[in-house]
Amino acid sequence: MTVHPSLQNYADAWTHSVEAISELVQPLVEGEWNRATPCPGWSVRDMVSHVIGMECEMLGDPRPIHTLPRDLFHVRSEFARYMEMQVDVRRHHTGPEMTSELEYVLIRRARQLRNESRSPETMVRAPLGAEQSLEIAYRMRAFDSWVHEQDLRLTLGAPGNLDSPGAHVTRDVLLEALPKVVAKDAGAPANCAVVLDVHGPVEFLRTVRVDANGRGTIDGAPSLGPAATIALDWETYVRLACGRVRPAAVADQIKVDGDAELAAAILAAFAVTP
Repeated sequence: MTVHPSLQNYADAWTHSVEAISELVQPLVEGEWNRATPCPGWSVRDMVSHVIGMECEMLGDPRPIHTLPRDLFHVRSEFARYMEMQVDVRRHHTGPEMTSELEYVLIRRARQLRNESRSPETMVRAPLGAEQSLEIAYRMRAFDSWVHEQDLRLTLGAPGNLDSPGAHVTRDVLLEALPKVVAKDAGAPANCAVVLDVHGPVEFLRTVRVDANGRGTIDGAPSLGPAATIALDWETYVRLACGRVRPAAVADQIKVDGDAELAAAILAAFAVTP
């Protein structure tokens, strides 16, 4: 059996990104594994450990039995504790140990994808003991892998793949969160529209419309009189939406027309990843 058609795009995007990650870290010398990444508290080693750990969970491997240190300043929630377990258990692994485990896990996952016969609606394990559909799991692994590929590229000074299959999955995942950001988190007034204009390797224009009840929706039709228009490049959009940078640090990359106060509130609430 092969991957279900509705899962294939996610499988392809995931494969593209994890193979890129493997190529990025394969030649690293030991000291480079300790470089700090855009994720607070995580080095290159930690980020690769996270990728390995999440793929192990997709394979159904048991989670490690491990006690986290109490001085991890970046671990501030149960979700963060859950994610940190797979990371901290590998913190003293050498570069060759990391690349070997990564390669082995990716071989196993590739075999799993080739033999995937479950329907997209099948419920599988999710973080913190929850469940999610197989389709959502595939989608989130494609999204997560591409974002961490970009984190590693930025850290290692190796830009690329900003328009790869994973980039388009990431665009769709992040845009789904935008109505809540604008309507609820930023408190945009009823009966207004906000336009997001993104340029670069991945280009799109989306309008978030807030109805009379304060509910936000998103579409690709332009607005004739938006309350605010926010224009920025694709890489900056991803870094903001994934919480890798604060708006003030990239203010020169963002152009705002219209209600500056509303735009500032939207940008302050822009980060949607845990």
